[in-house]
Amino acid sequence: MSPLWTAEALAVAMGGRPVGAQPARIGGISIDSRTLQPGDAFFAIKGETFDGHDFATAAIKAGASLLVVAEGKLPALGRIGAPMIVVPDVLAALEAAGIAARARTRAKVIGVTGSVGKTTAKEALRKALGACGSVHASDKSFNNHWGVPLTLARMPEDCDYAIFEIGMNHPGEIRQLVSFVRPHVAIITAIAAAHLGYFSSLEEIARAKAEIFEGVVPGGHALLNRDDKQWKLLDKAARDAGIEHVWSFGENGRSTFRLASFEADGDASNVVMKMAGQEITFTIGAPGRHIVQNALAVMGAVYLSGADIHKASSALAEFRAERGRGQRTSLKHPSGGEIVVIDESYNANPTSMKAALSLLAAAAVPAGGRRIAVLGDMLELGNHSRKLHEALAGPVAQSQADIVLTAGKEIKALADMLPENVVSQHVEGVDALKPLLLDMVRPGDVVMIKSSNSMGFSRLVEALKQIFAATGDGAAYSNTHV
Repeated sequence: MSPLWTAEALAVAMGGRPVGAQPARIGGISIDSRTLQPGDAFFAIKGETFDGHDFATAAIKAGASLLVVAEGKLPALGRIGAPMIVVPDVLAALEAAGIAARARTRAKVIGVTGSVGKTTAKEALRKALGACGSVHASDKSFNNHWGVPLTLARMPEDCDYAIFEIGMNHPGEIRQLVSFVRPHVAIITAIAAAHLGYFSSLEEIARAKAEIFEGVVPGGHALLNRDDKQWKLLDKAARDAGIEHVWSFGENGRSTFRLASFEADGDASNVVMKMAGQEITFTIGAPGRHIVQNALAVMGAVYLSGADIHKASSALAEFRAERGRGQRTSLKHPSGGEIVVIDESYNANPTSMKAALSLLAAAAVPAGGRRIAVLGDMLELGNHSRKLHEALAGPVAQSQADIVLTAGKEIKALADMLPENVVSQHVEGVDALKPLLLDMVRPGDVVMIKSSNSMGFSRLVEALKQIFAATGDGAAYSNTHV
């Protein structure tokens, strides 16, 4: 099996200076000594909080075959005695390695951006294209100024397909990242009021997302959401960027990859899609209209990449929502029966919040069970925050939630809007919310947990899993277990 890199090739790619006896093979690229695998090259990136050079010794102990370090840090690292490649700037060196990896691959490259659904679309593409060949894709949500170069540098030379998630919260960020990725197919999933605190309007967000078109290779494709209100703006932006092949997906009758029908089926969705003069019927193993919309984009990208659409569509039956993005877990309640937890704790904006509440509305609830919405702040909405939180009152009502629990300063605007006939309670933060939720749940309940990631609502999901996993035999439980 060929190595990911040779030390010589990596040094040439980065314009670095080798120091010490260089390894014959480099098995991977790491920027974190805690997750580094033996044989990896460790890039000592300096971040906002930590400097990777401070963890060089830990990286060697973990089995790093090589250190990539900054020239200015070399005197302090001289006693380590490990093989190194010395560069002026480590992040710039990682970018150079990523650019070199992109240049050497023959893979079909797909770039995904959008305000919502990026990671879901990326993971569904991984599943679909995995049935058609070897796939390299971003780990987790590695979609920023270091995540994209890292994913590129980790790309095997011989993969068939490569999928990159590209994020931003300020204008200009996507422009640089897509210049590294140079996709054959660029997808914009949807435009929503995410990071609205940094933008004046949805149109401005759409223009920032449209920067992805600037990096599409000649002869490449743009794939846009025809149901999105910003579709016309994005369509024009793609054509203005010189993209000849602009396609669309959605329920709109003029969509290239058009939703004919879909039907919820428990924890899955059955989809009928019309594309390329044919009707494709498939199942995607996660519920929700928003998941179906992503599946249309996935099938469009599969087709535009020249992959087998029938193999890909069959593989989507095995797709599952990820942790924090709609993952469902059934837990045994100590009193008998089960509770279902819908984990939407990774992020939140008005569009994704409405989608999560729709999932709660569609969830099957047994007799005696209740729908419980556990909601936290949607962050980075700036001056629009109060209005957008208040506007969730309608979707909450439509979710048929029996109980609404809220925590956070911004979500209080919603809590104040809820009618008196809705059972609700608002607290300051997640620590106050946890004992309240644990004491409240009972057999048959469906609990949907949604907030922006930094609110820490993932701790509520883990608390439910820990306490009920530990007491699934029906024994009494106590909050002290968590």
